Amino acid sequence: MRSKLVGACVLALALLVPTACGGSALSPKQVLAANQAVSGQGAGMSSDTTGTSTDTGTPTGTDAGTPGSTAVDAPSGAATGAAATGGGAGASGGSGGGGGHSSTPAGGGVKAGSCAGFKNQTGITDSTITIGNASDISGPVPGLFTAVQQAVAAYVQYFNSTSNICGRKLSLIKFDTRTDAGADQQAYAKLCDQAFAAVGSMSAFDSGGAATAQGCGIPDIRTAAVTATRNACTTCFGAQATGAYEMSNAPADFFVKNYHDASQAAAFLYLNAGAAAENGKTQQKVEEMRGMKFLYSAGIDVAEFNYGPYVQAMKSKGVKWVQFLGGEPQAVRLAQAMQSAGFKPDVYLLDPTGYDPNYVKSAGSAAEGTIVFINFAPFTDNIPELNLYKKWLQQVAPGSVPTFFGEFAWSAAKLFVEQAVALGGQLTRASLVQKVSQVNNWTGGGMHGPMMVGQKHAPSCVRFLQLKGGQWTPLGGTSYMCNGYTKAQ
Repeated sequence: MRSKLVGACVLALALLVPTACGGSALSPKQVLAANQAVSGQGAGMSSDTTGTSTDTGTPTGTDAGTPGSTAVDAPSGAATGAAATGGGAGASGGSGGGGGHSSTPAGGGVKAGSCAGFKNQTGITDSTITIGNASDISGPVPGLFTAVQQAVAAYVQYFNSTSNICGRKLSLIKFDTRTDAGADQQAYAKLCDQAFAAVGSMSAFDSGGAATAQGCGIPDIRTAAVTATRNACTTCFGAQATGAYEMSNAPADFFVKNYHDASQAAAFLYLNAGAAAENGKTQQKVEEMRGMKFLYSAGIDVAEFNYGPYVQAMKSKGVKWVQFLGGEPQAVRLAQAMQSAGFKPDVYLLDPTGYDPNYVKSAGSAAEGTIVFINFAPFTDNIPELNLYKKWLQQVAPGSVPTFFGEFAWSAAKLFVEQAVALGGQLTRASLVQKVSQVNNWTGGGMHGPMMVGQKHAPSCVRFLQLKGGQWTPLGGTSYMCNGYTKAQ
């Protein structure tokens, strides 16, 4: 069971997304509590309160009551089903009511296209555009990606309170992919029939629904794609863009320049599970290509509790720079093992795994000096779009903390809205896929570094934070370092 708990997140973290998973690596108890706080039920079900432009937190959706499926959240008074489409959920070519216009503070980043010729089609009625989210909510790690459904729900509530697309509000349906490829496929089969597009989805086993999504042509604007199969899907894109066997150049370049001696006596440790081992080797190879020298590298089994031997090996080899790829609990364990052994490298580097309150709390003084590289805005930054996410998150999930997964899910929803608004009366599944495929240098309104969404390459821009006195402080400035990326093979 322990292997499954860790392995689920490792798989999401590893193959294509060097910085994707660690930041939500909470304990199962914590994520379950967070999930239940949103749903008011158990981990396998969820309901939402986001569907109306005058939402005050009172549930307006109707729960389908089917395990693995979730509430349908539509604006108050919205017509749904055959009555709205004139022929069922899959109807197309109906009277579009498309002669109006878009009111789009939420999509203000683009010029609104004319609504002339707008047609109802799968997932679109006279009053609503239905989008769906399919993410891991239950499974070995309950609530693994609850944060992304929260963020999309928050964006829907924000949008419906301020905007419309050719007179239509957004309606959100949600599915639990249960950390299972089969459930991901089943969810996308339903989304193909019920939703116009999928927005912000995230699953550790996202290969399951890739062929289904591409087969029906549904635009799948994800939080991130974490398997090569999903990334190869021609209708699937990630707000956090990814590329197979690619790694940003910036981390290695930064340390070779600013911590040169340490960069020539480096060690890379990673969880030896699933694709994490492959990704760890990819990162190390890219860093070597950028001028670093590694004296030691090792994969650590997920069931391993004693990190002492790894620390002793690093001490004996004179290691000065340590990078770890894995979950937050394991990052804590390594930090504490180094402290216990009196081993203080010049650099202890984590991906966003470390940018988590639980890491700081659990590791205590052993975390002091930890450095993280991130490709998104820290939650303390005063960025208007980030502030919107944090504000509306509290409307749908009071007391929840923002996560970097949430940032990218919000970004995915924003990307969907802006492209749909720009298309106006030309909006179809095919036209939206084509439009998104042309989007690059996407920053989600400044929430994160530029992402090659359409070209599907690894992020090239990162920034650095260091833990000092229990607080994350900028290291090397507050701007992103953009040095491109390298493909390891």
